[in-house]
Amino acid sequence: MASFPSYAEQAGHYFARPHEAPRHEPVGGPAAWRGPEVAGRDDWRFRLGRAHVAELHAALAHAKATGKPTGELVAADFPLPTLAAEVARWRDTLRDGRGFQVVSGVPVEAWSPEDAERAFWCLGLHLGRPGAQNPQGDLLGHVTDTGDDASDPFVRLYRTSSNIAYHCDAADVVGLLCLARARRGGASRIVSSVSVYDELLARRPDLVDRLYEPFWLDVRNEDRTGEVRFLPIPPCRHAGGRLRTFYHSDYFRSVQRFDDVPELEPRERELLDLYETIASSPDLYFDMDLEPGDVQWLSNHVVLHARTAYEDHEDPACKRHLLRLWLSIE
Repeated sequence: MASFPSYAEQAGHYFARPHEAPRHEPVGGPAAWRGPEVAGRDDWRFRLGRAHVAELHAALAHAKATGKPTGELVAADFPLPTLAAEVARWRDTLRDGRGFQVVSGVPVEAWSPEDAERAFWCLGLHLGRPGAQNPQGDLLGHVTDTGDDASDPFVRLYRTSSNIAYHCDAADVVGLLCLARARRGGASRIVSSVSVYDELLARRPDLVDRLYEPFWLDVRNEDRTGEVRFLPIPPCRHAGGRLRTFYHSDYFRSVQRFDDVPELEPRERELLDLYETIASSPDLYFDMDLEPGDVQWLSNHVVLHARTAYEDHEDPACKRHLLRLWLSIE
C-alpha cells in the first residue's frame, strides 16, 4: 500500500524553505505577474482536446480495472501516454514559472462522483505527491458549504460560503477540480506574492525585513494533541534569487486571541495592513470563475489565493462542489 505524507510531514516539507538573506531589490521574473496582464491572454489555460479526453477515459478504466481503492492507486495505474508530457510542463510552470495553471475540459459530467475523485487523485499523482490536508489524514478534500458557522474560530472557512481572505496552504501545490459552481459568486481570487513583495519594496522598503522574521500563526485547533496552539512562521524566505512566501491573513491576526501571544506592534500591524492592501489592488489580483471540468493548480510559494463569498443553489444536489489536493513537488 502506498504511503503518503501526514499533515505535519507535508507542512514540514513545505516550510523547509532555503534562506540566505532578505531581498532588497525587486525579484521580478515569470512569477511576478499582474492580474490585468494575465486576464488579457489565456496562455495560463490548457484546453483538453478530444484525444486528451479519450485518454482520460481510458486511464480511468484502467485504474478501475486494478480493483484498488482510490487511495492505493499509483501513477502507473492511470497511464497517460501523451498527457504525461503536458503534466510535466504544468509542473515546470508551478515550480519555475508563473505559479499557476488551469486545465479545462475534464469530463466530469460523464463521471460519477467516485470516478471524478479517482481520476483527479490519479492526475495529481502524475504531478506530485499527495499529502494529508488535516490532522485526520484526509488526502482528497471536498470544498463545499457544510453549513458550518463562519464566525467559529475553529471552522475552516472552505466549509462555509463566506469570503476567504488571502492565504497559502502548507503544501507546495494546491489543486482544485470543479464539479459544480455556485449560483452566484465564489470566484477564485489569486495574486502573485512576488508582485506584492516588489510593490511593498517600492512603497515601504523599511518594512520589508520584518517579513523575514516570524509571525505567530494560529493553528486553529489543527493539532490533534491540543498542545500546539500557535507556531512562529516567517512569511518570506529568499535564496538563489527565488522568493518563497507563506502568508495567512486571518491566522496571523486571529492568534491575538491567546493571552500568551505578544500583541502586534503598530509597525507590524502597518505591515500586515499594507501587504493586504497591495494584494487587494485590482492592478495586481486576478479573479477567475471555475467551471465544471476546470482544474486549477496553484503554487503556494509564489501565489496567494482567496475566494469571494457565494450564494448557493437551493437544491442540495446542485451545490457548489470542488475536489482538492495538496501536493509536494519540490
